[in-house]
Amino acid sequence: MKKDLRYYWQRLGTLAIFVLLMIIMGIFSPQYFLSRNNIIQIFLQSSINVLIAIGVFFPILIAGIDLSVGSVLGLTGMVSALLMANGWDMWLALLVGGVLLGAFLGLLNGTLVVATKLHPFIITLGSNMIFRGLTLTISDARPVYNLPRQFSRTIAGYVGAIPVPVIIAISVAIIFAFVTKKTKLGRGIYALGGNEEAAWLSGINTKLLKVVVFVFSGLCAGMAGIVMTARMGAAEPLAGTGYESYAIASAIIGGTSFFGGIGNIFGVVVGALIIGLINNALNILNVQTYMQQIVMGLLIVGSVTLDRLLARGSKGE
Repeated sequence: MKKDLRYYWQRLGTLAIFVLLMIIMGIFSPQYFLSRNNIIQIFLQSSINVLIAIGVFFPILIAGIDLSVGSVLGLTGMVSALLMANGWDMWLALLVGGVLLGAFLGLLNGTLVVATKLHPFIITLGSNMIFRGLTLTISDARPVYNLPRQFSRTIAGYVGAIPVPVIIAISVAIIFAFVTKKTKLGRGIYALGGNEEAAWLSGINTKLLKVVVFVFSGLCAGMAGIVMTARMGAAEPLAGTGYESYAIASAIIGGTSFFGGIGNIFGVVVGALIIGLINNALNILNVQTYMQQIVMGLLIVGSVTLDRLLARGSKGE
């Protein structure tokens, strides 16, 4: 019975929670919460978290962690803004300062994890501080304004009624969902997360895959840095601070196991939307901001505890 519960929880649990929260908030605030504009705002406000959470999903999938994504977001956003402010072509600046830099920072994390054989918690805790320090240094701890108008209009604009950040987040989710489900690379990552020794014995290059998952994480954080900078209209040196907590919470609430080998992109996206929905609902109900932190903490502890209990049940422990 518990094994069946774990099966259905992994596939439908997160979606069921999301629908339940929608119904509850629809009852408390039907006119405003269920309005078209507010629903769009929930998706828009969740877009950055969706991007970071998709990236963090990969290290967690191999029973690791990436605590540096908030700082990667801040650093890539700042570098992109500085390049544009210094006359670089917008798209080239975003490619180099956002996408490629994010992937490179992830490459550094992954290489250090493999080379030192230390747990990713230690490596990314240290790199989190280093990347934030670099952001503050290159910006002299000051925001960067006077960015091209085309930047915000393009990246933070709308296509019809749909915000561009939402389109970006959905596109990234679709691409990585395909990678995880339909490619040899994705199957290898799941195998690595399920049992590293068995994956190595089956001929999988486990060291390379460890690096790849951190490249994915940095890449997604870099794209999130671009989106956040566009939405704010400026690059803030402290942008992304604490966002790693929301990203990790999204992945865990979305059914990704901290113990590796279990999870999917769809669940991560819904997990990020749940956090966005809760924040939106608490704001509508005029609940103090610090209460949101309590709710997030309870969700993380509850989700990990449930995952552990279901895992024990499926093994007959």
